[in-house]
Amino acid sequence: MGILRDASLAEAGRRKIGWARAYMPVLNAVGEDFCTRRPFKGVKITTSVHLEAKTACLALTLARGGAEVHATGCNPLSTQDDVAAGLAAEGVNVYAVHGCSAPEYAEHLTAALSCGPHLILDDGGDLTELLHGAARDYAQNLAGATEETTTGVRRLHARHNAGSLAFPVMAVNDADMKHLFDNRYGTGQSTWDALMHTTNLQVSGKAVVVAGYGWCGRGVAARAAGLGARVIVTEIDPVKAIEAVNDGCAVMTMDEAAPLGDFFITVTGCSGVVTERHFARMKDGVILANAGHFDVEVDVKWLRDNAVEAIPRRDGIMAYKQADGRFLNVIAEGRLCNLAAGNGHPVEIMDMSFSVQALALEHMLKHGPGLAPGVYPVPREIDARVSELKLLSMGMTIDKLTEAQMKYMEAL
Repeated sequence: MGILRDASLAEAGRRKIGWARAYMPVLNAVGEDFCTRRPFKGVKITTSVHLEAKTACLALTLARGGAEVHATGCNPLSTQDDVAAGLAAEGVNVYAVHGCSAPEYAEHLTAALSCGPHLILDDGGDLTELLHGAARDYAQNLAGATEETTTGVRRLHARHNAGSLAFPVMAVNDADMKHLFDNRYGTGQSTWDALMHTTNLQVSGKAVVVAGYGWCGRGVAARAAGLGARVIVTEIDPVKAIEAVNDGCAVMTMDEAAPLGDFFITVTGCSGVVTERHFARMKDGVILANAGHFDVEVDVKWLRDNAVEAIPRRDGIMAYKQADGRFLNVIAEGRLCNLAAGNGHPVEIMDMSFSVQALALEHMLKHGPGLAPGVYPVPREIDARVSELKLLSMGMTIDKLTEAQMKYMEAL
């Protein structure tokens, strides 16, 4: 059962999954516990995450806990067809094809929901949106959901504030063991890994414009500085702007940065960050990339509609020729460059994030039916368990308060 590009790619996919699994000690420990307790026995779980090796390991961990897993992607360009085939060969129901059209993508999401899941794991909110619209009938068994990303959590809060959120959702993105590491170190490394591999260009000595200085932007900017770039940050939040200044970055508006940058990387989760008026002032040959979520941060539609010519320069790079002869190069159609043009976050980072996800889903299964619709934080004990398992896997220990110290702290 499922939708795949080519089932014969399974062996190559299994090798990728096996490589990732070898470097995910925390998720493996959670999986061993799940295998013993079987907390998801008889439970259907639908996941919509970038479908590559690390997410395959998460799906298989849930299956070890007894779940019937239905997996699909959350971005048409981030699915790896060999991994999808390898995951399907392990008994997971997979509906994902790299490079699918928008209607096909919606079809895959709907197919993954058609099982009537008890839990969903969402990345960006597309499953949640469907369950409030065209796929509403598939939400009848739903105990709750978890959300992986900043963008998805924003969409949830907007829906909740409008009074239309129909079920409880846990904001996994906001867990310390997710956003402090995944968003900062994961996005920082994976973005530059993708850009350097895709462009084969030098970073040192270049001007890198980072739009947004949240945790993801901090990571992208820090790695750019480490590679020898001059970093410019654009922000709408004055506090974050001052943080960027204190971290050694120049801060200015996108209008001011437009003629200066060699690389432009958007990490805001908002739309219309780099637009026509900025394109008009950019250098010939600039690189435009998005490491936020949806393909709306850089106005690629305007470039498509108004360029004199669109020329594929390398795999994952489309150059848009302007009327004055300048070329503006867009990475991965303006979609998430670190996944659509790369391999995503490092395995060890996702080991922590996906362990939080697995434990959050178990928590939601137990407690979701008693919760009102809303957006809920990840319980502190889940963060604590994941961090303790991670330290243990690294052979590291930390101090504990003595009784005298605890009494002193309590008396303050």
